Amino acid sequence: MFCAGFRSDMTGTKALFLEGYCRSRGHAFVRFDYFGHGGSSGDIALGTIGRWADDAVAVLDALTEGRQIVVGSSMGGWVMLLAALARTERVHALVGVAAAPDFTEDLVWPRLTLEQQEECRRTGSVTVPSKYDPSSYAYALGLFEDGRRHLVMRDEIPLLCPVRLLHGMLDDGVLGRRAFASPSASRAETSWSL
Repeated sequence: MFCAGFRSDMTGTKALFLEGYCRSRGHAFVRFDYFGHGGSSGDIALGTIGRWADDAVAVLDALTEGRQIVVGSSMGGWVMLLAALARTERVHALVGVAAAPDFTEDLVWPRLTLEQQEECRRTGSVTVPSKYDPSSYAYALGLFEDGRRHLVMRDEIPLLCPVRLLHGMLDDGVLGRRAFASPSASRAETSWSL
């Protein structure tokens, strides 16, 4: 099952590549669009990490059978973790591709100026330039508030399935974070790719 990144969708290059890889090996594959993303209905400005994690759990429950390998790209790495925590018995392994758990709190909010943070609090959103979209990204205050309720990187993550993390060390959008799998997690396995 593939969980896409923020403002990405199930027609992205990673999703299509992974689908082709699975098909060539005779494996089942599921890709989907979160609320407000790609072909799904809804306004992305009303989307939250919790809502998108609920989307992933609903797909896991309704469209898959047995234990799954869940792959998450960027924000999808956060969604994948939340889904795995909600359905530990359904997850065989996790693969993070430039996974960005807690990105709203650790990557986006600190990069905003004090003026932008205040604008977000006052108006309910802030628009910032993005190298991924020439029309910029709008971030809703609700995304940050909900993100704070779903932080996963502050404590040990209680998952015992194998974990593989793939991350380019020159990725300036999502910093490599070796703390994704706690060193004290006895059966968690991690590996990094350059």
